[in-house]
Amino acid sequence: METRGAGRLWLVWLLIGGVAAVAYPLLPGDSYAANFSFELIGLAAVTALLVGVRRNRPPRRALWLWFAVGLGTWVLGDVTWSIYQFVLHESPSPSLADVFYLCAYPSLAGGLWLLLRRHGRDVAGLIDACIAAAGAGLLFWVFVMRPVAEAGQMTVLERVIALAYPSADVLLLVLLARLLAGRAAKTASFWLLAAGLTLMFATDVTYSLTSTYDILGAGYLASGWLLAYVCLAAAALHPSMRGMDEPTDAAESALSRLRLTVLAVSSLIAPALLLLQGTLDGHDVDWFAIGVVSVVVFLLVLVRVAGLVGKVQDQADQLSDLVMRDDLTGLPNRRFLEELIRDELDAGTVTQVAFIDLDDFKRINDGLGHAIGDQLLTAVGKRLGGVLRPGDVVARLGGDEFAVLMPDTGAVAADAMVTELATALQEPVFAGDQHLLVQASIGVADAAGTRDPFELLRRADVAMYAAKEDKTRQQRFRPELDQRASAHALLGAQLREALDQGQFQLVYQPIVALPHGQIVGVEALIRWHHPTLGFMSPADFIPVAEQNGQIVELGAWILLEACSQGATWLASLGDAAPGKVSVNVSARQLAEPDFPEVVAAVLAATGFPADHLAIEVTETAVFGGGRAIEALDAVHDLGVRIALDDFGTGHSSLGLLQTCPVDILKVDKSFVDDITMAGRHSVIATALINVSDGLNLDAIAEGVETAEQAQELYRLGYRFAQGYHFGRPVPQPSFALASAAA
Repeated sequence: METRGAGRLWLVWLLIGGVAAVAYPLLPGDSYAANFSFELIGLAAVTALLVGVRRNRPPRRALWLWFAVGLGTWVLGDVTWSIYQFVLHESPSPSLADVFYLCAYPSLAGGLWLLLRRHGRDVAGLIDACIAAAGAGLLFWVFVMRPVAEAGQMTVLERVIALAYPSADVLLLVLLARLLAGRAAKTASFWLLAAGLTLMFATDVTYSLTSTYDILGAGYLASGWLLAYVCLAAAALHPSMRGMDEPTDAAESALSRLRLTVLAVSSLIAPALLLLQGTLDGHDVDWFAIGVVSVVVFLLVLVRVAGLVGKVQDQADQLSDLVMRDDLTGLPNRRFLEELIRDELDAGTVTQVAFIDLDDFKRINDGLGHAIGDQLLTAVGKRLGGVLRPGDVVARLGGDEFAVLMPDTGAVAADAMVTELATALQEPVFAGDQHLLVQASIGVADAAGTRDPFELLRRADVAMYAAKEDKTRQQRFRPELDQRASAHALLGAQLREALDQGQFQLVYQPIVALPHGQIVGVEALIRWHHPTLGFMSPADFIPVAEQNGQIVELGAWILLEACSQGATWLASLGDAAPGKVSVNVSARQLAEPDFPEVVAAVLAATGFPADHLAIEVTETAVFGGGRAIEALDAVHDLGVRIALDDFGTGHSSLGLLQTCPVDILKVDKSFVDDITMAGRHSVIATALINVSDGLNLDAIAEGVETAEQAQELYRLGYRFAQGYHFGRPVPQPSFALASAAA
C-alpha cells in the first residue's frame, strides 16, 4: 500500500519542476549552464514519467510509454542542438536535431491515439475536433506556413522542415481537441496531461509566430516547453493515471455551450479571413486555401448535423417505443393496444378482444417476492404470444392484466382462441427457480355497435370479472353482464353505507361437545338486514366486498364485535360462557400487512383472552403460503387458535397441516351428509379423525342435522360438532345443553 508521501510524489515533482521551469529565463541566455539546465529538466521529466508508469502500473502501459518515447525524443533533440552549438560551434538548419524534434510528434500522437481508442467510438467528437482543427489549420497556413512556403531564400529541404513543424502542430491540435471533447475520466492525471500538451502546442505556435521578430523571447518560450515536460511527467506520477485509460460506455459527446462556441468560431474563420484579406488587399486573397477549408468545414458541419438529426430521430423512436411498450415484458402497453384497436375499428373489420387477469397473482408476488412475480409476468407474456395466430397482438395492460387483440375474427374463432389461451396457462410456468401453476380469468368481447376502443376493452373487462366471480374461467360479454356489474357497483356503495350506519349484525352458531351437546364454543356469522331489500345472504354481498376490498374493513368490524361479545359473555356468565369464539377471515384480510396488528389491537381493546379466540380460514386462502402463512404464524404467536374451515375440499389439504399453524380441523359438511349410510361413505370421515388424533388437533364435524349423524360421528371418534341439529345461528344463544345427542 502506498504511503502518504509516495502518494504525493507527483505534487513534489510538480512544485520543484514548475519552479525550475519558471526560473529558467533568469539564467544567461545561450550559455552552457542554461542549456545544461534545460536538458537536465527534460531528462528528469522523462525519468519521472517512467517512474510513474512503474509505480502506478496502469492497465495500458503502451500509451504512457509512447508519451515517454515522445518526450525522450524531444529531449534528445535538445541535447543534439546543444552539441551543435557548444561542441561543434555550429547552427545548421536543418539538422539532426530537427529530425528528433519532428519524430517526437508521432510518438506523442501515438500515445494520444491509444488513449482515445480506449474511450469508445465517438464520431461526433472526432468531427468536432476536425472542424476546430480545420479553422486553426487555415490560420496556420495564412500566418505561418504560407509565408514560409513563399520565402525565396530557402532550399527545398529547409522549406519542408519549416512546414513540417506547423503541420505537426495541427495534428497535435486535432488530437488535443479530441481529447478535451472526449469521454475520458476527468481525473487529476487527465488534466495534467491536457495541460502539458496544451502548453507544448501553445509554445510551438508562439515560437512559430515570434521567431522571425523577437529572438529574445526564446528564453521565456523555453519555460513553456519545460512546463509541458513537468506536467506530462506529473500526469504519469499521479495515482489517478491508472483509471484514466479505462474504457467507458458513455454516450456520444454532448453539444455544450462551450463546444458550440468553439465550432461557431472555427466555422467563421474562413469567411472572416476572406473579409479581412479582401478589405486590406483585394489582390492578395488566399482563395484556394480559404475555399478548400470552407468546403471541408461545410461538409463536416453537414455530417455533424445529419448525425444530430439521426440521433434525434433515434431518440424519438426510442421514446415512442418506451411510451408504447411495457417496461417489464416488452409487450405493447394499453395505449399502443388502444391505437391498434382504433385502427381496426376504423377499417371496419370484425374485431375481438380477450381480457386476461391472473388469479391470485398478489399471493405469489407477496409470498415469493417481486422478482419472481416479474419473471412470472414476463413468462406469461411469452406463453400467450406463443399461442397467437399471425396478426393477433398480446399486450400487458398493467399489473397482472393482459389483453389479446384478434383482428378479423368471428365469435366462434375468438372463443376457440380463448380456450387455447386458457389451456396454455394451465401448464406450469417457470419463474426463477420456481415452477408455478397459474390460472386466469378471461373475458372476451366484440365491437358490435361501437367504434370506441375504450368501450371494447370495457366490455372484455366486465366479462373477465364475470368469469372470475362465476369461477368459469372464461366468459363472453353479453348486455346482462353490464346490469350485473352495475348491481355490484350499487351493492358496493350500499355496503359502504351499511358499515357507516351499523346495518350489520352478528349471529352465533353453537359448537358442541359430543355426546351430550354441551356448548363449548360459537362461530360468529354476519347478517345484513337491508333497509329496503330485507335479509341479504352473505353469499350475495361477501364476494362483492372481497372484490372491492371492503371485506378488510368489514372483517375488522366482525372481529371487534365478536371479541366484544365474547368478553361480555365471560364477564356475565363466567364458567358458563363459551370457551371459544370463532371468526372467519378471508384471504384478502390475510394479505393485508397489518392483519396481525389488527388482531392484537382488538384483543387489547376488548380485553378478550387470546386463547378464547379462534381464527377460521379456508384451505384456498392459505394454499399458496407466503404472506397468508406468515400472518397466521404471527396471530398464532399471540395465543389465538387457528382453524382450517371446510377441510378436505381444497387443494393439498394434508400438505397444509405441515405448513400452516393449525389447531382445529373443521370437517366439511359433504363428508357428514351420508355418514350414516352403510359402505364407503364414512371412510373419509374416519380417515380425517385419525389424522386429527395423530396430529393432536381438535376435529369439528360441520353440518350435523340429525341425531343419527351425531351418534355415528361420536362412534367414529369425533368429540365436537356443529350444525342445525344443535342450534341455528342466533344473536344470543342459550348456553345450556343443545338438542339431545347420541
